[in-house]
Amino acid sequence: MLLSTASFAVMNAMLKQLNHLPALELVFFRSLGSAVIATSFLLKNGVPLLGHHRGLLLLRAVLGVSAMSLFFTSLKYLPLGLAVSLRYTAPIYAVVFAWFLLGERIRVMQAAFLGLAFSGVLILRGFSPEVDTFGLTLILLAAMFSGMVYITIRKIGTREHPVVVVNYFMVLAMLTGGAGTLFLWVSPNGPMEWGLLLGLGIFGYFGQLFMTRAFQIGKTHQVAPFKYAEVVYALLFGMCFFGETYTAVSAIGVGCILIGLALYAAVGSRKGASG
Repeated sequence: MLLSTASFAVMNAMLKQLNHLPALELVFFRSLGSAVIATSFLLKNGVPLLGHHRGLLLLRAVLGVSAMSLFFTSLKYLPLGLAVSLRYTAPIYAVVFAWFLLGERIRVMQAAFLGLAFSGVLILRGFSPEVDTFGLTLILLAAMFSGMVYITIRKIGTREHPVVVVNYFMVLAMLTGGAGTLFLWVSPNGPMEWGLLLGLGIFGYFGQLFMTRAFQIGKTHQVAPFKYAEVVYALLFGMCFFGETYTAVSAIGVGCILIGLALYAAVGSRKGASG
C-alpha cells in the first residue's frame, strides 16, 4: 500500500507540474496506458469486453471521468497537498448517497468521525485565505462524483469482472480526453514534459496494481489506513518541489479531514473484521 500511495503521489506531482496543459489532455494520457493494459488483459483471458450490466458500467465510467477531470482542473487553483486532502472527502458523500439510495446505515461513532472530517472542509473554506474558492468548488465536486462512483461499484458488486469495470472507466476517459485534445491541444514543452505525460499512465497503473495486491495479501483493516499516506506524500512534494506553504489554519483543517476519515475507516474495518 505504501508503494501504491507513493506511485499515486508521484503521478499527482507530475499532474501539478503539467497543470498548464488542458485537463482533458492530461485525462487522455493518464488513461491511455491503463486502457491498453486492461483491454489486452480482457482479450487475452477471454473476458467479454462489454460486460453484462452495461448501464451501470457506463454510469460508473461517466462518474469516474467527471471526478478525474474535475480533480485535474482543481490542481490549477489549489496546492497539491490541499487538493489531495480534500479529494479524500469522497467517503462523506458516499455515506450520504448510500443512506438514501441503498438504505445503508452507519453507527453514531462513524457519523461523528465523518462530521470531524467535514469540519475540516468548513475550516478551510471559512478561515484559510489562501484557498481559492473556485478550486475548492471543483475539488469538492470531484469528491462528490467519487462518492457516487463508490455507490455504483457497490451496486455492480461481484457480478462483473473488476478489470471490466476498470476498462470501461479507462476507455471512456481515453475517448473523452482524446476528443477534447482535438480542440484544446497544447503541445508539451520539450522532451521532459512528454516524458511526464507518459509517466502519468505508468505510475497510475502501478498505483492501481500495488493497491490491488495489498488488499489481496493483507487484511483490509490493517492495509486500508495506509492509503492516507498519499496525502502525506502530496504535502511533502508540494512543499519541496512546488514551494507550497500552509498556514496553521490550513494545517488544522487538513488534520481534521485526515483524522476524521482515518478513524471512520478504522472503525468500519474493525466492524467488518469482527462481523
